[in-house]
Amino acid sequence: MKDFHNRVAVITGAGSGFGREFARIAASRFMRLALADIQPDALEATAAELRAAGAEVLTERLDVSDAAAMERFADAVFARYGNAHLLFNNAGVGGGGLLWEHSVRDWQWVLGVNLWGVIHGVRCFVPRMIANGEEGHIVNTASVAGLVAAQTMGVYNVSKHGVVALSETLFQDLRIAGAKLGVTVLCPAFVDTGIKDAARNRPAELANDAPPTPSQRLAEEQTRKAVNSGRLGAADVAARIFDCIEQNRFYCLTHPKILGTVELRMQDILNQRNPSDPFSLKRDVAFKAPPDATTA
Repeated sequence: MKDFHNRVAVITGAGSGFGREFARIAASRFMRLALADIQPDALEATAAELRAAGAEVLTERLDVSDAAAMERFADAVFARYGNAHLLFNNAGVGGGGLLWEHSVRDWQWVLGVNLWGVIHGVRCFVPRMIANGEEGHIVNTASVAGLVAAQTMGVYNVSKHGVVALSETLFQDLRIAGAKLGVTVLCPAFVDTGIKDAARNRPAELANDAPPTPSQRLAEEQTRKAVNSGRLGAADVAARIFDCIEQNRFYCLTHPKILGTVELRMQDILNQRNPSDPFSLKRDVAFKAPPDATTA
C-alpha cells in the first residue's frame, strides 16, 4: 500500500506511545482517522492535536478486550467512512514476574488486551476490508517477546507469541483468499511507549487483591529501567512501520541487535536442545531472580 491520501486509518491504543505516533504520521499523509483508547483524556488530547492540524478524526473510548465494544467501533467506522484501509491493532499492556505467581486476573487482563484485542480487531474489521476490495494493510503490535521467551515475562510472552502466530496465519489466509491486504507484525524491543505505566488503566474488576510478589516488583523495576534506557523512541518505530507498509514487509524488527537472540532460539529448536538463556547475549538488560525466588 503506497497511496494514503484520503484513506482511513483505524488505530487502537491511540492515546499514547506507538498509537499516537501512528496517528500523527497517518494525519501527515492526509488520512482520515478512527482512533480508540481506553483512557479518554489521552485519546482526546491526541484527537485535538490532529484536528487542529486539519485531520478528520473519529474517536471511541474503548476496551479492546470487549468483543461487543469492538463490534460497535467497527460499525461506527464503516458508518462514518465506508471503509478502513490501515488497521493498527496496537493497544497493549505489560506484566511480569515468575510464571506461577500470575493470578487469573493477571492472565485475563494481559491476554484480554494484548491478544484478544488483536483477535477482535481482525474479526470485526478484516472481513469488511476484504469485501470492499480495496488495497489495505493490517499492522499487529507484538514484541520481541513474541519471538523469544525471556524469564519473568511469562504472561506477556504468551500474549505476544499469540499475536505473532495470529499474524503469520492471517498473512497466509489472506494470500490464499486473494485479498488485497498486506500484514505487518511489529516486534520491537524496549521502547518508552507508556506501557510501563499500563496498570493505570487496569479495570477495577481485574485488579489483584494481594500485593505484588517480590518477583513481580523486580520485573516491573527491571522493565522500567530497560524501557527508560531504550535508544529508539515511539516516533522512530512508527516511521519504520510506515516503511514496512509501503514495502509490504511482514516482519518489522526495529532493534537489529536482538536478532542474535532470536537466532539462538531458532538454533535451540533446530538442534533440539534445551532453551538457552535469552539474555546470554545481552547481559546489560538481563532479568534477575528475586532473592526468595526458590521459596516464593
